[in-house]
Amino acid sequence: MAATTEDDNLDDILDEWFIESLKTYKDLHVYQLEHPTQVIEWTSGKTVCVGGYSSSRNEMLELHLPLKLFADENKGLCAERDFKVLHGGFTDGPVRCLVHVPGTRFVVTNDGLSSDLQLWDLGGDDSDVIRRTGIVEGGRKRMMKSFSEGGSRIAARPSLQPQILHGAQSCDIQLTDLNSGRTLYRPETDSTDLLSSLQFVSDAVFLAGCCNGNVYLADTRTSAAPQLSPPPLSSGESVLWWTDASTAPDPSCCRVIRLSSSGAAVVSDLRKPGGRAVRQAQLDVEGHHFSPDHVKVSWAPALDGCVSVSGLSRAVQIYDVSLWGAELQEVQPLFEHRGHVISSQQSDSGVSVRITSHVWHPERPRTLLSAASDGSVHVWDWIDQSVQELERVQALN
Repeated sequence: MAATTEDDNLDDILDEWFIESLKTYKDLHVYQLEHPTQVIEWTSGKTVCVGGYSSSRNEMLELHLPLKLFADENKGLCAERDFKVLHGGFTDGPVRCLVHVPGTRFVVTNDGLSSDLQLWDLGGDDSDVIRRTGIVEGGRKRMMKSFSEGGSRIAARPSLQPQILHGAQSCDIQLTDLNSGRTLYRPETDSTDLLSSLQFVSDAVFLAGCCNGNVYLADTRTSAAPQLSPPPLSSGESVLWWTDASTAPDPSCCRVIRLSSSGAAVVSDLRKPGGRAVRQAQLDVEGHHFSPDHVKVSWAPALDGCVSVSGLSRAVQIYDVSLWGAELQEVQPLFEHRGHVISSQQSDSGVSVRITSHVWHPERPRTLLSAASDGSVHVWDWIDQSVQELERVQALN
């Protein structure tokens, strides 16, 4: 009798969330992978690449998003509402980091076990197989034990030349040309800070975010030492930091957000003297044990002032940074996607689901993809209730 009551409660929770989703989502599509992924990388405006992260053999897939998501009118007449597998292949190790090379059908991966990278051909119209075509040697052959879950970070240069920035520590970052294999750039620094992210903010300037909160801004056109911005807040050695930069809407302004494992989020402009904090917030944190791969913070590329956070809780949270003040204070998310944890409550595994990755659509302002440890992948277009209320009031006036 108790089991039946518990099942009924789970059904009620799922039904309640489904009814709520009709008002809070413009679109919501669910897909189930055989094995979970912690990488979601756009290969076009309608396709993404994912890969498993178990210790043995893993599958890599290129998925086409549901066609119904892109139907502007008469969505009900579009029958294709599921993800479609376009290309697939296998890798002998985990896929801890994956980056698409712009203008090509190639992706570069790292397994988190060494600093070497793997180069993959995603295939084309004549083949549905993803094949490994080469290796890019990294600066070190073996990761430090404390960084075994992180591995090399990768960023693709946003130019017509297939070039990859990669490294595990601030001292071994290098820019590699994929055609020739030549190393084009190495920063002049002896620091050994472990990297949490690498990101180009222009064609030549990149940002290196470190696990200890340090951020380096460097220019590949010069041999000058990178500009260092220390952590915005004092923190202990056990605190991890994650970083993301946004140049939208003004490329001359480099806004950077740093998020700590204690939930402190700090926004600064590294191109201004001192790179001081301009906005701060304290976010809720569920849990105490994090690795460099557990948390992700990301600026919205087509929605000014919004950031997304996953890994601190069992939801993907959207925040409006323009509402934050200069002093550290608790804030509430603008929106929360709780679909992964709600749907996982139907399973009998008893294992708590966690978000493994999320990514914004590069052009659709409020569309995101998210993945969880149960293998679920969701694509969702959320509704900003405050905007809807403003439009309703304006219509009445």
